[in-house]
Amino acid sequence: MELLLDWLNAFSALLWNQAMLILLAGTGLYLSIRLGFLPLRKLGFSFRQMVAQERGQGTIHATGALATSLSATLGTGNIAGVATAIHLGGPGALVWMWLIALVGMATKFAEAVLAVHFREQDDRGLYVGGPMYYIRNGLGSKFGWLAVLFALFGMLAGFGIGNTVQANSVADGLHDVFRAPDWATGLVLAVLVALVIVGGIRRIAHVATALVPLMAGAYLLTGFAVLIDHAGELPEALRLCFQGAFSGTAATGGFGGAVVWATIRFGIARGIFSNEAGLGSAPIAHAAATTDHPVRQGTIAVLGVFFDTLVVCSVTGLAIVVSGAWTSGENGAPLSALAFSSTFGGLGEALVVCGLAVFAFTTLLGWSFYSERCAQFLFGEGVIRPFRLLWVLLIPIGALGSLEMIWTAADILNALMAVPNLIALILLAPVVIRLSRTFFGTSTNA
Repeated sequence: MELLLDWLNAFSALLWNQAMLILLAGTGLYLSIRLGFLPLRKLGFSFRQMVAQERGQGTIHATGALATSLSATLGTGNIAGVATAIHLGGPGALVWMWLIALVGMATKFAEAVLAVHFREQDDRGLYVGGPMYYIRNGLGSKFGWLAVLFALFGMLAGFGIGNTVQANSVADGLHDVFRAPDWATGLVLAVLVALVIVGGIRRIAHVATALVPLMAGAYLLTGFAVLIDHAGELPEALRLCFQGAFSGTAATGGFGGAVVWATIRFGIARGIFSNEAGLGSAPIAHAAATTDHPVRQGTIAVLGVFFDTLVVCSVTGLAIVVSGAWTSGENGAPLSALAFSSTFGGLGEALVVCGLAVFAFTTLLGWSFYSERCAQFLFGEGVIRPFRLLWVLLIPIGALGSLEMIWTAADILNALMAVPNLIALILLAPVVIRLSRTFFGTSTNA
């Protein structure tokens, strides 16, 4: 087991090198520039679309697609992932999470635009799409192998990013706080997930639309209370973040110190893990949206990155820094719990763990849909029922696994999934630009 972990760590470091970070950040920056920073300029338009009247064709409501994508991204990345980034890279990692989110908004916009533009209807009449479809339909048959690679990596990534990582983090948190047996946590999660995913994307979207605003709102109110309680330390916390982002962080307290490269690497890696911009996962949900134009749905998709990283991750990260918990030597969800406990005492730890459990539950739902669509692309509709059964069965196994090994495997699968999608985004950028110019040149709502 130790040898396998060493091999996985070495492979993860090889994948998450300078080239990968340049590809991720560079694609977002390239799209931002080519689009004239449209996702940022049209942020107000994006918010208006959340309450706009439904129009066009699709399987689920446009905001239901956003809720489904947020259900997948609002998970352990916002609690355990942010904490891990700060533990390994120092407070400066939070700044790199913000920076990758700003350019990631353009990436997420392009992904959703292409997903809707190149989507198809399956034999059941449901709209299906995502990178595997816009690679095949947008780039042509000669890139069919790239579409297959994305679908394969996406299917496998779901079992790491969206399944075992979520179950493991919840089991770890509930065991630490409530002494709940890991097997019991895994079993309860498996039953709850099974009850939802049997109803497919419509039931997932319905549950996500109900749960996401409620759980995010409750978590943010708790986090804001921590920041208000430590308001006097906030300026110093921000200084530490920006200083550490570009100079590294010296060892202090239980924190072992971090060089600049570690700060950048873990900030970007955990930022991508959280908001998934560039992975190609969210466009699978947005492809099912009821909309009259790809760009309209693209503007809604942008809000996923905004809420996930610039709002929720920021609250978690700043709470960890202002409370001083980042110097404790703790890691993952226990580090976030320690930060919230600085204001709420023992209740703070329970609040974080309960938030983590709900976040992880919805992520299990969202990613089951993503991974299922990838499996459907590869093997046809006959794979759906056995896939759902396998998805549920692996939840208890993830709850009993090794946290370090599962997180490392998730990083590897993130990278493998991102590469085909990023190649397609760069090659299909002219399509996104053309559609955007057409829409905002003629839309009376712009």
